[in-house]
Amino acid sequence: MAQEIKDLIAKIQQEGIKKAQDLAGQIEAKAHDQAQKIIAQAHDQAQKIIAQAKVEGKNTRQSMDGALSQAGRDFLISLRARINEMLDRLVAQNIRQALTPEELAQIISGLIKAAVNKPGAEIIITISPEDHKHLERSFLKKLIEETKSEIVLKSSDQISAGLRISFDSGKSHFDFSDSALAEYISAKIRPELGRILKER
Repeated sequence: MAQEIKDLIAKIQQEGIKKAQDLAGQIEAKAHDQAQKIIAQAHDQAQKIIAQAKVEGKNTRQSMDGALSQAGRDFLISLRARINEMLDRLVAQNIRQALTPEELAQIISGLIKAAVNKPGAEIIITISPEDHKHLERSFLKKLIEETKSEIVLKSSDQISAGLRISFDSGKSHFDFSDSALAEYISAKIRPELGRILKER
């Protein structure tokens, strides 16, 4: 039974999840490009502030140097926090836009068709209430007929886009919800953002 589960997971990773990974890659690239533009604009603004402070502090240079240094550190800390917030919002927004009900239907269909379902085990799919309205009627019935699987479609207010799927009647699940994907993509981008900010 352990081998069957391993085989199921391997097959899902090879076939079913590829589309979700490709989508995550596109969102990651778009978020990365937009984040770099934000950093460049913030850098220019910081340079103007520092230049102005140097001119105004000519007569009291020694005391102002300490203040400038502290202001720069404070500015960088708040800049990092602001960029991280903007990045999280941007990634979440792009995920919600990309995971339309049609895209979601294709991903779900691909995952289930790629899986070797254990006889008697329910496949439980949890999606947002909005997506549930779109997919509950014709899509679910058609998918059950095509796959001959026992599929339960649930909704959760904790999911705005994406899905969670269980192939073992809810004992475990794979999380492709908007929050899980956003966390994954942000974690991939943050080290690069940190490096760019350090260089600036």
